[in-house]
Amino acid sequence: MTTTAPGPAFSLREIPFSRKGSWFGFSPVTGPHRQERDLHLVSHQNGMHAVLRFVPLDPVTSERVETTWHAAPSRLVWESGGGRIALVYESGDTVRLRGHRLDLMITAASTELTPFTGTYFYRDPVDGSYVLTSYETGRRYRVTPLAGAVATATGLEELGAAPRTLVLSGPQEWEAAVEEIDAARPPYTPPADFETATARAREAFRDFAGAVAPVPGDGAPAAELASYVLWSATVRPAGAVRRPAVLMSKHWMDKVWSWDHCFNALALAPGLPELAWDQFRLPFDHQDAAGALPDSVAHSEVLYNYVKPPVHGWALRRLRETLPRLPDHGELSTVYRRLERWTDYWLVARTRPGERLPHYLHGNDSGWDNATTFDSGQVLVTADLAAFLVLQLAELAELAEVLGIAGAADRHLRTAEAIQTALLEDLWADGRFHGRSPWSGALSTSSSLLDLMPIVLGERLPPEIADRLAERIASHLTAHGLATEHPSSPHYAPDGYWRGPIWAPATVLIEDGLRRAGHTRLADDVSRRFLSLCEASGFAENFDALTGQGLRDRAYTWTASAYLLLARGMASV
Repeated sequence: MTTTAPGPAFSLREIPFSRKGSWFGFSPVTGPHRQERDLHLVSHQNGMHAVLRFVPLDPVTSERVETTWHAAPSRLVWESGGGRIALVYESGDTVRLRGHRLDLMITAASTELTPFTGTYFYRDPVDGSYVLTSYETGRRYRVTPLAGAVATATGLEELGAAPRTLVLSGPQEWEAAVEEIDAARPPYTPPADFETATARAREAFRDFAGAVAPVPGDGAPAAELASYVLWSATVRPAGAVRRPAVLMSKHWMDKVWSWDHCFNALALAPGLPELAWDQFRLPFDHQDAAGALPDSVAHSEVLYNYVKPPVHGWALRRLRETLPRLPDHGELSTVYRRLERWTDYWLVARTRPGERLPHYLHGNDSGWDNATTFDSGQVLVTADLAAFLVLQLAELAELAEVLGIAGAADRHLRTAEAIQTALLEDLWADGRFHGRSPWSGALSTSSSLLDLMPIVLGERLPPEIADRLAERIASHLTAHGLATEHPSSPHYAPDGYWRGPIWAPATVLIEDGLRRAGHTRLADDVSRRFLSLCEASGFAENFDALTGQGLRDRAYTWTASAYLLLARGMASV
């Protein structure tokens, strides 16, 4: 039995082992910044919950054995001396286990069972399988011993505090299956042998990677691993997630936020257009009566207390340029209407009467939660918001032309021109963009990269303003990429979230704007530094701008998508 399958190896302390379609993965990460000694089955139904703990045992002494973990896209292995246990995904909800000279103890992650929390353990009289049913996920985890396996259970039908364990062992090799199920299904029967299951998982990943990472490996050496981060974080429709979805992560950031989906859609678009289109549309499935998109969508919750910035017109334009085939007239009409309502939300519900520009109610609405732009006040008119709306209105105008909607294109363009005029007249002063209080009209300044985001307007900007923005953007560029707070600022913090670290979405948006504004050399430099950063430090949530160290969640899909997008762009330069 081989220890790893072909494909990029990765550290389980940074990236979970999972696969496309699954709502669970295997990881020692069981919560925000929490690492356990053992690998756990961590489910993302009803939130992030560590359900089962997996502990390799010595077959002679039955004591814990320290093992080395080996992970590649199609196989996870625990190895110690001549013994090993391998785990592969047979499908999105089923894994197969095979042990050789090692036993495995599967135990409930929580030892306490109450009427509302914990895991109940029983043996099913129908087929003799062992089932642990979790209050937290609302799902059952069925373990079926297969060829050569001897199962020894402790804590069956116990209530309250009690160990609940199942030890799988065998005189030679043994096998078992673990399933995440809703309530009941027919007794488990292996559809194929273990090696066939492994080969099918390997081929599924190879097909995905071949579709989304066509750049030759020497031009983008981390592209295959970036593909795995996306593939492994993709879930099947369930709960509030009504279509296949790429979660931000299968660590604790296990949601779709209403702007990260745009970057994932763009990365998937050339090779997997249907999955890409699903990503773009997903938050619009939950658009409210006022036209607002939710802040985030997860398996069992949809949050509306904040929103996210209207980058969707910018993203849709790039999608239409990238998709190998456009959606049909009916689908484009639906998207047009939803995008129009999302735009009207900002122009009506988020624009104070008498004001020409909309406002954010909190830094969270901008996606740059704690950026210093908002130190002067959370309720703020900002230049980035106006710029995004100009691009969104321009995209609506183009869609109206494509769809033949009489008069709509001119109306959208007039509104776009009015907003851009107000942006330049109300927020540009002293060679920079400012924030503006919708209450007092007072201008504020900061050293945040967010204030330079109007570069996304690209060729729409007056050249002298684009040049000034480019000059200031260049001053944010460290050896590793664009610092979100200027490194000379007294508010700069190495792990300050949006007050210093490098982030993928800011990089992609600014790189695109620079390129369209004619600052191609600087755009190339931004791209190359970010690509090198990911190749050295992986696909973290964000990065220390001065050291390049990956920070926080280390398996972020929009970071992987940004890598693929920029690598694809550099390959065409």
